[in-house]
Formats: sequence, C-alpha cells, structure tokens
Amino acid sequence: MEVGLMLMAIDGPSFPQIIELLDWEDDKDHYVMVMERPVPCVDLFTFLHDYGGSLDEGTARKIMRQVINAAKTCCARGVFHRDIKLENVLVNQDTLEVKLIDFGCGALMKRSAFKVFCGTKEYCPPEVSMKGRYHAKPTTVWTLGFILYEMLCGECPSSHDRHMIAVDLWSRPGLSKECCQMISDCLQPDPQKRLRLDKMHLHEWFKVRSLKTS
Repeated sequence: MEVGLMLMAIDGPSFPQIIELLDWEDDKDHYVMVMERPVPCVDLFTFLHDYGGSLDEGTARKIMRQVINAAKTCCARGVFHRDIKLENVLVNQDTLEVKLIDFGCGALMKRSAFKVFCGTKEYCPPEVSMKGRYHAKPTTVWTLGFILYEMLCGECPSSHDRHMIAVDLWSRPGLSKECCQMISDCLQPDPQKRLRLDKMHLHEWFKVRSLKTS
C-alpha cells in the first residue's frame, strides 16, 4: 500500500514538495524502498528545536504554504496521507524547501467517511471521538492547523475547544490577527465549519506582506 500510494502521489507533473520514490523491491519477508535523499535536510520537529522552539510568522508561512500544496496534491492524486506531522515534513535548512515523507499510514481517497483512525494520536481530529468517523480533507486541514500551531507556539494545542484555542492564541504576543484566525479556522471542532483544504492558500494570512522572516 505504501509503495502504491507513493507512486500515485508522484504520478504526474514533477512536484518537489513530495519525496520521490526512485525504486522498490518486494521480497518474501520485507520490501525495500529507494527514495531521494535531500541534503541538507532535517525533519520539521528538529528544525523547530534548532530554531529555538518556535518560528516567526514569516518562516512558518513559507513552510506552511509548501506543506499545504503537498497535501492538496496528494488528495488531488487520490492519496490521503493521514499522518502529516512535524516528523514527516523535511525542511532544507538553507532554502526552507519542504518535502512530505512517510506514506505508511496512508489510504486511498474516498468520499465516504473513514471509521478507523490511522496516524498519530495527538493529531487526531475531535470528530473521531465524537462521531467515530472522519473525512479525508477536513482531517487534513485539522492536522495542518495543528502543525501551524506547533510551529508558532512551540507546543501542541491543549484543547479541542475552538473558543479556548482562540483565547490562547490572542493572548500570545507577536502573533498577527490573520495568523490567529488561520489557526482558529483550521482547528474548528466542527469539520463542516472548518476551513476548506482547497481554500487554505487563499486565506488572509498568506496575503500579509509585512511579516519578517528573521
């Protein structure tokens, strides 16, 4: 499944934000995957730690735009990654170029709901525990908002309550109102009211031109 999903994700025009599968071999008790090795790169978790625990908005915005594009491309090519998190995003320390990796928890896209959660527990959207089902694109938006919160705040959201998240964000100095709104729109507990994946790149936060990158 992982090999198949990766082949689907890279099937089409070259897309640099998705790790490339170069070759693979299926043996009786294991399989081997040969992937590109971007250098110099670290995962986003390590990058965040090396950066001091949190990023400024300009740096976070540049990374976030690429992760969103990678997620959208995967979905458009029929792949639901299901485990987008800090550890599964590679960042080039010199250029800030991003690559999405590790499709081991992935699944084929479908219009109907998924009933078994597969991924990292901390990134699980609230509808899984509330309704026992979840859909691909709203879940992806939730995880992207979760990552953005981590990048800017240096920690995981402590609540699934949208009001509490908003209060927490507005109490943090240095975050623009557009940024707070972006995160709040992604971490909306009701998946029907959550920001749409195909509209994320149009959010006001990406239109702000005065954010500093250092």
